[in-house]
Amino acid sequence: MALEDAKTQVDQAFSRDDLRGLSYENAFGGATSFLRRKYTKDLAGVDLAVTGVPFDQAVTNRTGARLGPRAIREASTLQPYDPPYGWGFDPLGEFAIADYGDLAFDYAKVVDFPAALQAHAAGILNAGAGMITLGGDHFITLPILKAHAEKYGPLSVIQFDAHSDLWADDDMERIDHGTFMYKAVKLGVVDPKRSVQIGIRTECDDYCGMNYIDARSVHEEGPAAIARRARAIVGDSPTYVTFDIDGLDPAYAPGTGTPVWGGLSSGQAASILRDLAGINMVGGDVVEVSPPFDPAGITAVAGAHVAMELICLWGWTRR
Repeated sequence: MALEDAKTQVDQAFSRDDLRGLSYENAFGGATSFLRRKYTKDLAGVDLAVTGVPFDQAVTNRTGARLGPRAIREASTLQPYDPPYGWGFDPLGEFAIADYGDLAFDYAKVVDFPAALQAHAAGILNAGAGMITLGGDHFITLPILKAHAEKYGPLSVIQFDAHSDLWADDDMERIDHGTFMYKAVKLGVVDPKRSVQIGIRTECDDYCGMNYIDARSVHEEGPAAIARRARAIVGDSPTYVTFDIDGLDPAYAPGTGTPVWGGLSSGQAASILRDLAGINMVGGDVVEVSPPFDPAGITAVAGAHVAMELICLWGWTRR
């Protein structure tokens, strides 16, 4: 669609017929669908569905990530005017991408939430679409991983995070964002030997066989070297990429529940994500964006860019 055609468009979040193509609507008006994609629950012909999970009842510190999907969508309206920089292709033009809306759940029945989310994810995958998720706290990744593992088998994971989320917790009914990866490993959903955590800068007594690259290593070795190490670890196995926004230093992402200094810069994260091109990425998420702690919206902007990079990673091997 050419820029001059924008005058004839009426809010592409509802009116768009073709799910492919850039958008030239005003960033300051209209419904805030992700990247101005069409809102739809019809997955026929959809290559990739973006969905939100506004859940933050598993946090150990500050709440607010339930507002993350809305803030990330709003921030994303700044991006759909040009192909993403540095990739050499336009995923919005090559793939049918839709905004599938948010998971609906009863906030007062927290015990029912994991099954509801797993079914939500399975519905998207069973329809033949890929899935990129906007969180929400990091617990949401566990039910999503379960749904992906049902389709692909045990997964490799690349996790950007300040925390390992491997606190020992053998009560599989507990809902805690600090234990989701421990449970994913123990349940056989994730293969730790083929997985890697990047940006870690908090103590962990037992990595459960997971590979990890701490934040200092990123600073000292550089993004290109880190990406090479991560690609070698996951190989060509089905890989899920989960990006906790607190993997970034609080200077770049202040709006998160458990900020830790010494983290990645947004430039380092962008370079690593782009240099991961070629992995067999089957799904991904960006989580822990907590808008109440960032009135300037810096963190949501970072989250929106991460989500776009995840779309590019997903699309790279499917071109």
